[in-house]
Amino acid sequence: MAASLLSMQAAVTRTAVSATQTAAGATSSSASKVRLTAFSPVTSNFHLRTSMLPDTLPLRTTNVRPLSKKAAEEPRRNAGKVFASVNGTGSSPGLPIDLRGKRAFIAGVADDQGFGWAIAKALSAAGAEILLGTWVPALNIFETSLRRGKFDESRVLPNGGMLEIAKVYALDAVFDTPEDVPEDIKNNKRYAGASNWTVQEVAEAVKADYGSIDILVHSLANGPEVTKPLLETSRKGYLAAISASTYSYVSLLKYFAPILNHGGASLSLTYLASERIIPGYGGGMSSAKAALESDTRVLAFEAGRKHGIRVNTISAGPLRSRAAKAIGFIDDMINYSTANAPLQQELKADDVGNTAAFLCSPLASAITGTVIYVDNGLHAMGLAVDSPCVAKATSAPSEKSSIPA
Repeated sequence: MAASLLSMQAAVTRTAVSATQTAAGATSSSASKVRLTAFSPVTSNFHLRTSMLPDTLPLRTTNVRPLSKKAAEEPRRNAGKVFASVNGTGSSPGLPIDLRGKRAFIAGVADDQGFGWAIAKALSAAGAEILLGTWVPALNIFETSLRRGKFDESRVLPNGGMLEIAKVYALDAVFDTPEDVPEDIKNNKRYAGASNWTVQEVAEAVKADYGSIDILVHSLANGPEVTKPLLETSRKGYLAAISASTYSYVSLLKYFAPILNHGGASLSLTYLASERIIPGYGGGMSSAKAALESDTRVLAFEAGRKHGIRVNTISAGPLRSRAAKAIGFIDDMINYSTANAPLQQELKADDVGNTAAFLCSPLASAITGTVIYVDNGLHAMGLAVDSPCVAKATSAPSEKSSIPA
């Protein structure tokens, strides 16, 4: 029996070697057709600030030699090459994000500074056709700036081409149908000359113009009392934040889902205040973001079962956009994130744009109902390593006050 087993083992070994040699030969013969790329880990310029040790030992700060600025930025430059290769101008091999033949509608773009613009650029760089929905009072200024070339510098794509916008629609996502618009808004001079801008009407207009879309992006948020603490927020202000920042996504998906192709993707933007206390982010906006994340999970089930659509949200870190500046402490938030996040680098809008392109692509075909964090890892931290309390903890044991067991 033992000899028989040894004989069988030898046969299996010879077969495996033969198969390996055959595969090697096949790989060699098809090398001109197939290129395999090994992706190196993303490096980053950071310092290991604090190590968590037992409380019988002092906490010590350990510094890792920082990378050069060029080396730290290399992963971000390489990210753009993936998009460039899709349009035929890049030479970097690998797994491309290919959205050629897809059409995206992005709601909430009114300038070239925010996440919505970055998402439009990333989707365009991957080959998608771009449609925008712009808040009615901001539409004229936005379109004028486009025509006069004020956004030309920021329209440049990684492959050297330009972001092309097929059409811009007037949109106010606070109103679902024409019947929902109150008289004071209808007669408001900021809405004069615009028509068919409720969610239902815009969805119908997109259907009439293009038939269908493949990607729906919600980049909308507004809280009229965002600078007020929650305890001082009025009911009207609180509900306004929920309406503009959360229910607007439900409404968009409701009216656009029928024209979203099966297998399409829908995406929104959230913020860490949904699950952590961010003093100063008031007016009900933290509640709105929490509701948005909850709705993402429910909508993923409902839209997935009914329309075959994926629904995800990106929790983005602080960005010095025009909208964020209105809160009043965006610089403090960026400084805090840079000091405490695992990756000590300032978040770029393109970081979110690239993630959005991935989530909207076939590469993410099994991802839905998920919150994806793009914040240099800040959400994972439970301790502010730049806090004076932490600095005290790193001092010699004799300098600390006694702590009861």
